[in-house]
Amino acid sequence: MTNTSISSIQNVRFFIRQVASSGQPTFEQFSVIRDAGYTCVINLALSTSTGALPDEKALVTSLGMEYVHIPVEWTKPEINQLANLFGELDNRRGQLVWVHCAMNYRVSTFLFLYRVIKLGASQQDAWQDVLSVWQPNEVWLDFIQTSLRHYGYHCEVYGMQ
Repeated sequence: MTNTSISSIQNVRFFIRQVASSGQPTFEQFSVIRDAGYTCVINLALSTSTGALPDEKALVTSLGMEYVHIPVEWTKPEINQLANLFGELDNRRGQLVWVHCAMNYRVSTFLFLYRVIKLGASQQDAWQDVLSVWQPNEVWLDFIQTSLRHYGYHCEVYGMQ
């Protein structure tokens, strides 16, 4: 039997009040997400990513949730994709939002930036949350630094200057 509790979803994290992040949920886990009160699912993975569900949009919308797809290529994250996520999250303040990708690597990094840039979180604290999911590689470290500079921030995370 498949475990379909929220805690069983791959790399699930609750870094931001009302926003959960995870790796790719299973077909059954989307029902659990809905039953927990989430009204919107934002997917940062490509439709060809590991474990991607065929026609995830149809599944999510059939469960009565909004679906937003911001495909982020693993080797080429872009500032405009980050800005799109910022806008989607800002537009849904007060709602429960589930953001996922294949492993919660892309999402944890994007949410690090959202927390620091939009919510005023400490870079050090938000960085520890990223490290609880994964150790970003050079592509993602460069993206973090570029994004922080783009929004007028200096990178304060130890080892990334």
